[in-house]
Amino acid sequence: MEKHYSVKQIARLAGVTVKTLHLYDKIGLLKPSVRTWANYRQYGHAELLRLQQILFYRELDIPLKSIIEIMNDPYFDLAKALSGHRVALTARRDRLNTLLATIDKTIDHLKNKKMSTIEELYEGMPKEQAEAYRREAIEKWGEDTVVRSEKALMEMDKLDLEKLKADQKEINLKLQSLVKSDPECDVVQEQIARHYANIRAFWGVSDPTDLRAETYKGLAELYVSDERYTMSDGKPNPEFASFMRKGMIYFADSKLIKRN
Repeated sequence: MEKHYSVKQIARLAGVTVKTLHLYDKIGLLKPSVRTWANYRQYGHAELLRLQQILFYRELDIPLKSIIEIMNDPYFDLAKALSGHRVALTARRDRLNTLLATIDKTIDHLKNKKMSTIEELYEGMPKEQAEAYRREAIEKWGEDTVVRSEKALMEMDKLDLEKLKADQKEINLKLQSLVKSDPECDVVQEQIARHYANIRAFWGVSDPTDLRAETYKGLAELYVSDERYTMSDGKPNPEFASFMRKGMIYFADSKLIKRN
């Protein structure tokens, strides 16, 4: 005689709530095999397997509506579904293991103030994306600049690095709030000066005589030629791009080039 389980037993075995099982029953996703004379739900072996499939799909973030369509399909194949789950979950496991390893290495870096290799700075990003990002930076700024920047960031103290990132965000927001102002006015130029100092820190330039005026003007041109530099809420912001270009070039010409 087949063994049956109560809704509380199933909930405990599967690690779900009784409320969840009631919902699955209500929407037709997981019906009990029998109802007792007192109207209690009872689940058999087939329901256990079906619940397992449901939980696999939920683990893969499949919506309940889609799970119902998949599992109520007359051609649904349990063995094929399990094989598919294995492939998807293995890929997710490998991805999470990579990210966890990156986190561990980053924690170690923050404690020891350095990473062992340049590649670890980009780990957690898809390899092709990381390589393209670094290659593009070298093409734009030169290998010496990129290597210096990477070295500076690898050696930077945790608190200093976090402050540098926070300052960058705050400066950007402040400049966005001034976009209707004259880029050459004192208020804007004060923030542009902060922006310049922040960029120099990311470039790893500490020599006060190394002003990088032309490099900074080159960055200004990228603000209008590459929309990624002035994205706002995930959208291009040409007005802000033009504002930044004018403000940065004026700053370079008036504060940097004249000092050379």
